[in-house]
Amino acid sequence: MGGYLIYFIIIMIVPIWAQMRVKGSYVKYSKVPSSSHMRGAEVARRILDANGLYHVGIEEIRGHLTDHYDPRSKTVRLSSSNYHGHSVAAAAIAAHEVGHAIQDQQDYAFLRFRHALVPVANLGSNFSWILILIGMFAGLSGFVLLGIIFMASAVIFQLVTLPVEFNASNRAMDQVIALGVIRNDEEKETRKVLNSAALTYVAAAAVAVLELLRLILVYTGMQRQD
Repeated sequence: MGGYLIYFIIIMIVPIWAQMRVKGSYVKYSKVPSSSHMRGAEVARRILDANGLYHVGIEEIRGHLTDHYDPRSKTVRLSSSNYHGHSVAAAAIAAHEVGHAIQDQQDYAFLRFRHALVPVANLGSNFSWILILIGMFAGLSGFVLLGIIFMASAVIFQLVTLPVEFNASNRAMDQVIALGVIRNDEEKETRKVLNSAALTYVAAAAVAVLELLRLILVYTGMQRQD
């Protein structure tokens, strides 16, 4: 019982802690103007053009920290605060999303793999728990196993996301330094924004792996009873 309590505390606290780190870092550095005083949209455009990605568009999108790169429409979408913001945080996040566009251009293997996993991962996320719950309540270990297999696809997606995100952040740092978007004394702050954002993906992957391991233990227990 104590082990389960610790487990549930971990899977609840770790994601919350990661989100708090992201929000805290973003709020702090969104108040720090960058030396270049470029808007996030301008930072994105400069990096895109410097890498020959003239065809990639930049759009403003509603929401808070809803920034992303859409590989289908070849568009970098920045939330309003980052699209118009002149801060270190806005520059870091804009550069990170452009990092994904550069990955797309260079056919980065992990990005391609993640894109290929999207339909399978979505299917796994939607149906895994239905199968697992049916199997557990009905005592049908085969359903639990099938649910675990579906869930494993979603977990693999989470794990593959890690190198994609870290690589995009590394590319972002290289670009903002090389193009003079930030000064040397701003590198530490920019890296903090990027690292705190990466924590959310690390936390999500850790929780997903823990949950998968727990369900595998449940399945093996059912097999022993059979």
